[in-house]
Amino acid sequence: MTVDSNPVPTDSPEARRYNRIRRWLGITDFVVGFVFLIVLLVTGWSDWLRDLAYRLGFQNYSFSLFIYLLSLLGIGKALGIGLDYYGFRLERRFKLSTQRFRSWAWDEVKGFVVGVVLGTVVVEMLYLTIRQWPQHWWMLAWALFMGLFILLAQLAPVVLFPIFYKFEPLDNEDLRRRLVVLSERAGTRVRGVYRWKLSEKSKKANAALTGLGATRRIILADTLLDNYTPEEIEAVLAHELGHHVHRHILKSIFVQAAITLLGFYAANWVLHYAVDQHMFEELSDFADLPLLALVSVILSFLLMPALNAYSRFNERQADRYAFESISSVEPFITSMNKLAEQNLAERTPSKWVEWFFHSHPAISRRLAAAKEWGRKRNMTPQV
Repeated sequence: MTVDSNPVPTDSPEARRYNRIRRWLGITDFVVGFVFLIVLLVTGWSDWLRDLAYRLGFQNYSFSLFIYLLSLLGIGKALGIGLDYYGFRLERRFKLSTQRFRSWAWDEVKGFVVGVVLGTVVVEMLYLTIRQWPQHWWMLAWALFMGLFILLAQLAPVVLFPIFYKFEPLDNEDLRRRLVVLSERAGTRVRGVYRWKLSEKSKKANAALTGLGATRRIILADTLLDNYTPEEIEAVLAHELGHHVHRHILKSIFVQAAITLLGFYAANWVLHYAVDQHMFEELSDFADLPLLALVSVILSFLLMPALNAYSRFNERQADRYAFESISSVEPFITSMNKLAEQNLAERTPSKWVEWFFHSHPAISRRLAAAKEWGRKRNMTPQV
């Protein structure tokens, strides 16, 4: 089969407009959160919230810390709910969402509750280490955080994802068998193939290899299953399996560990400096939580281009594995074009947008790489 040499379809004005609005929405959300943290520290409102939390928490440190965190998350949610609603309306406006307002509002409530539960675990653990081991808290907190990070990666498919979406075992036995064989060729065992009922909320399509160890599973959006051929679905999954073959999950854990260690080291230095400057009485004064969050936000912002570049490198490797694993690159090309159209993605973003914002290479580059691979394969004599 020859590879289609037609040029990549150009982005529609609608796709350009949708992605531009989404970028500005993300930037605005970031600025609102950043300014919120600054205001808390500069105005002394963080100290006032701490004192209020102590009064409501009967002077119990752990309970007061929970009340303080709940207050911060509640105020933050109130400040950002308008942007969240605009994001919901944006998906409806561009006909990408099937979700009703009631369902969206319930998801917001569930998301807030999950955030409170996970935030409470992290913050209580963090300040316990600060109180008990003030000199070396950051190293112990880093180790505990990484353990929790790996645990959540393992539990997410069976605990977190079902809170927001419905899953059921894939009833297409032929397709299930093809995908299991494909995963076994990649050297990984999956614990099941599941139909992800994404259409209840969105018209977008997606697929993923999720979980670790005993929870590893393939999830396929019904919007993908209903509109793509088995060969195209195989091509999409082959890319996901490429991440396993190249050990991207393990490598990403090491990268995350290094960045988190740097973050905790920086947080320790900043906290000591703040105490020396009499901004806070001691390290365990949880009114300094916005300062810790600010360190994390700034570090994440500064590292975003480098992390996105690393992610794009991984995605190119996964693409190459997909090219090698399927009999023809045609299904990869057609699936990428379908996904771009269905998800209203930009095929050819500007260089600076791709450099700063995108964790995946531009679709135009991925398609060009697939066509070049197919051309070389067709030129290679068959033995």
